[in-house]
Amino acid sequence: MKIQILTIFPAIFEAFLAESILGRARRGGTVEIEAVDLRDWAKGRHRTTDDAPYGGGPGMVMKIEPIFDALAALKQPRTRVLLMSPQGSRFDQAAASRLSREEHLLIICGHYEGVDQRVAEHLVDEEISVGDYVLTNGALAAAVVADAVARLVPGVLGDPESAVAESFSSGLLDHPHYTRPEEFNGWRVPGILLSGDHAGIAHWRAAEARRLTQAHRPDLLPPSID
Repeated sequence: MKIQILTIFPAIFEAFLAESILGRARRGGTVEIEAVDLRDWAKGRHRTTDDAPYGGGPGMVMKIEPIFDALAALKQPRTRVLLMSPQGSRFDQAAASRLSREEHLLIICGHYEGVDQRVAEHLVDEEISVGDYVLTNGALAAAVVADAVARLVPGVLGDPESAVAESFSSGLLDHPHYTRPEEFNGWRVPGILLSGDHAGIAHWRAAEARRLTQAHRPDLLPPSID
């Protein structure tokens, strides 16, 4: 899989893409991720990518021309173009799983007050939002999407079962995890996890996942049938 992030702040991604799981996946060739500088397609001595909005108002708006030219240069026949936007659909694990099956993702980062609406209407396949809050720019949101998607690509995680067992993959939050020491400060690991009873452990984990989901994210549980 190939993921390209179109942004005017490519330096934000340097450490993020070089470390941990994504760094190893990139070095191993499992997934290709890069930040691409939108200013490479901006015209003029100052390589300007924004302008004042028609109709007045605060802030600046990302221009359509450099985005159009960048897509013309980067887009391939099987590219899916995403725009990080507050108007987008809410990004979740199901969306990450769906996007991980694409061959090429091209993610456009919004900046300033927003992006010329013609980009959303004519140049992208879908708009995505990572939540109901405002970020300084779309780079952080794009990093979240890239990370969540890339880790689901086969071969990125050392153990493919890791992605299956995580929170939200089953529709519930993940069960609690413990490791050595068996006791710390009087707090003990649940006895069932030390028993070697694999069926009992599986039952405990399923029950705990549901308990935690009920306590912290009841909205994830299916509605009860009266």
